[in-house]
Amino acid sequence: MLTSLHVEGTSLLHRIPVKPKLFGLMVCGLLLYFIEQPAVLGAALVLTVLLYLSTGIGFAEGLRRLKPVLFTIAFLAAVNLLLLSPLEALLTALRLLAILFLAAAVTASTTIADFMAAVTDLARPLEKLGLMKASDLGLALGLVLRFVPEIAQRYEGLKEAHAARGIPVKLSRMLGPLIISTLKDADRIAEAIDARDIRGH
Repeated sequence: MLTSLHVEGTSLLHRIPVKPKLFGLMVCGLLLYFIEQPAVLGAALVLTVLLYLSTGIGFAEGLRRLKPVLFTIAFLAAVNLLLLSPLEALLTALRLLAILFLAAAVTASTTIADFMAAVTDLARPLEKLGLMKASDLGLALGLVLRFVPEIAQRYEGLKEAHAARGIPVKLSRMLGPLIISTLKDADRIAEAIDARDIRGH
């Protein structure tokens, strides 16, 4: 079972500290927004795909992890073709795909603990202003990153169970059980956090 989005490795991206990677992700996302040339965006997409694969994740596994988001981008591209010009739809799809693969590369090359520590440090000024507790934000992000692959795995299990029973696989049928099981897990995690007084430290 997939328990983490992180991929063990020693690539260049693995060796870069998490804060520069997050800053680079933000800057690249902003730059891609202002680029209007399909050729440049296409080159950016190729580079981000290669960067993602450089983390050591296989091509098939990499696509499998991103399949739900890729389907969403494909759907948005189809809708944009109806509402916008073909060029605008292409530019939007290329931007989203490039950002997706870049974000996936950052996630695959960074451990959850490193993400939590970086976000907690970045949120310290907000804590000093009394707006939030930095450690709570880091913990929330860590939990999200930890359980995203588990929810995806649970969805695949429900899909296989429906197929084995001869029931047509539809998202509307699986959404209820998926949400209920996820909420139950969230309750158990919250109880464990409170029992250990993690948020009290």
